[in-house]
Amino acid sequence: MMLTVRDLAVSRGGVPVLEGVSFDLAPGRALVLRGPNGCGKTTTLRTVAGLQPPFEGTIEGAGERIAYAAHSDGLKSMLSVTENLRFWAQVFGTTDIAPALRDFDLEGLADRLAGNLSAGQKRRLGLARLMVTGRPVWVLDEPTVSLDTASVALFAAAVRRHLAEGGSALIATHIDLGIPEAEIFDMTPYKAAPRAAVQDEAFL
Repeated sequence: MMLTVRDLAVSRGGVPVLEGVSFDLAPGRALVLRGPNGCGKTTTLRTVAGLQPPFEGTIEGAGERIAYAAHSDGLKSMLSVTENLRFWAQVFGTTDIAPALRDFDLEGLADRLAGNLSAGQKRRLGLARLMVTGRPVWVLDEPTVSLDTASVALFAAAVRRHLAEGGSALIATHIDLGIPEAEIFDMTPYKAAPRAAVQDEAFL
């Protein structure tokens, strides 16, 4: 099933920041959002993930199909690496955490408390959660923050496997992830035109 975005406008504080955004994301494909800081990439991802309503336009094929990962790693500090992954597997109704441990090089850290991990290790664990969701569409906001070069390669390999298995990925990032399947979508042309403020008749 394809993720389809048509004539999407998104806003911050009720003020549109992007408008007219349209794209299709088919199974097996990745789309990388690019643009300057503050242009609306994060707002677009949050809207696609269902965390805020669109200002205008439609989104089809999202909902319960999406796994969203942003700047928070979403970890429980007093649980071990294994316990964190088992917790998220239970939330999403899955059971197998072994591939997530392996693919993000966490096997040697399996019994360590999440609160005792380095920033990069926490990030790897946060991203490993994607693999236990069982959801086909990954929506990722700057996923490589705190990752060294080797860990970025692990993440890219995990995304490529996800695509090869029929999944898809929508990613905001400024770096080249080394994913040949990825297409670049420049957000700059979709900056919203200034609009007149909407007045509430109760104050007229």
